[in-house]
Amino acid sequence: MVVLLMFSCLSCTGLLTGRYGTITPDTKVAKALESFQISADLNYYISGADHYPNALMGLNKKYTLDSVLWKKINPSPLRFRELILNMQVRARQIGEFQYGCAIFDNKGNQIGTWYSILLAGTPVLMKDDQHVEIYTPDIDTYMSAE
Repeated sequence: MVVLLMFSCLSCTGLLTGRYGTITPDTKVAKALESFQISADLNYYISGADHYPNALMGLNKKYTLDSVLWKKINPSPLRFRELILNMQVRARQIGEFQYGCAIFDNKGNQIGTWYSILLAGTPVLMKDDQHVEIYTPDIDTYMSAE
């Protein structure tokens, strides 16, 4: 939450350079994820608990994720379905909903997908044309929303 507030403040004051991308709600992404579609073009990562992650991210295979905090997964269709459904159940327990989002680079190109409650948003830092740093949501994302 603190990272999100800090990012919002910096954005409003114009202190961020043109190296930041965005995570934007997208109904097409939501429909694809909620129908359990796995894209061969994406590497998938989770943050948080293995049973109901704070966030599920798919990053285009052309990009390298510069972070050791995300857990890379190679989900089977069954495992992918379980992740999505478990995340939805956990969100409903705290009166929230999961959102499908598109991840864009600093040039407006879609580079991935994101699935989480809105509170779990985070900055997207483009290090160069092929390297991106996407911070993990706060570890207590679900508890913060309660």
